[in-house]
Amino acid sequence: MMIIRAALGAALALGLLAAPLVAKAQQAKTVPVVGILTPAPPFKSPTGLPGEDPLPVGLRDLGYKEGDNIRFEYRSSAGHDDRFPALARDLVGLKVDIIVAATVPAIRAAQQATTTIAVVMVLSSDPVRLGLIKSLAQPGGNTTGLASLTFDLSRKRLELFKEAVQKLGRVAVLLNPTSPAISEGVTETKGAAQALGIKIESFEVREVAELDGAFAAILHARPDGIIVVPDPLVASQSQRIVEFTVRNRLPSMWVTKETVEAGGLISYGIDYVDHVRRAATYVDKVLKGAKPADLPVEQPTKFELVINLKTAKALSLTIPPALLALADEIIQ
Repeated sequence: MMIIRAALGAALALGLLAAPLVAKAQQAKTVPVVGILTPAPPFKSPTGLPGEDPLPVGLRDLGYKEGDNIRFEYRSSAGHDDRFPALARDLVGLKVDIIVAATVPAIRAAQQATTTIAVVMVLSSDPVRLGLIKSLAQPGGNTTGLASLTFDLSRKRLELFKEAVQKLGRVAVLLNPTSPAISEGVTETKGAAQALGIKIESFEVREVAELDGAFAAILHARPDGIIVVPDPLVASQSQRIVEFTVRNRLPSMWVTKETVEAGGLISYGIDYVDHVRRAATYVDKVLKGAKPADLPVEQPTKFELVINLKTAKALSLTIPPALLALADEIIQ
């Protein structure tokens, strides 16, 4: 009897000791893991722009706290799209609950790596045209999220650029030709250019090492302004491009206001930080049981026109009052 009691006591003691460990293990298993697949350098937001990652910020607003009721696994291609497939497979191997994929190559890599884990897309110009989803209302499959309409705004950007720089006759377009859907953006820009009587010349950059050569070619062409087409590679070199335009007194049109804050002349596009932050609502819905196929893809409804008057003065440009009145933000 003493032996039995001793055994029971030992078992009870071991059970009490093990209970917290089991509880912790169960708790760890229940904390959802969100994989973030981004072209940005490590420790930067999915947009590649400076500042705190807007996705966790959006999730905090919805009651999530990292390490408490949510966890993140970041995988960055550091601007090299060919790394995305391996990075996506890595996240799938970790059995993350959701993959948030920023840019078209990341979204495609995630879709190819899994058909069961939910994929929330951000920074996709036209996901239907690119074959990423069936439709905006019913995306189907395991993918939902937000469309950015980046290239659909190309015509409007050139029109605004022409209004800001009234002697705009020749425009250099700096782009990465290997970026998905880039041809559609160029086609839109060329269509607008023809209507406005503007000559367009493209300057291609497939890797960072080609940027200096593109700069030299642009200066040789002597354009009246430059449009910078968004792409992870080009975005990673935004500061260098801004400095090039300022140094050579070249008016520039951008997609993000951050580049105008850094010295670019004008930008027109969506608020990228807000765009990524809004992806948090999709993460929240999926974690609460919603199926990606049933969640309509959002399109941006707010667009920002930002003008840097300090840069305009340095370029000896007078921005028309009517255009200034349309601006959402004017940098003095």
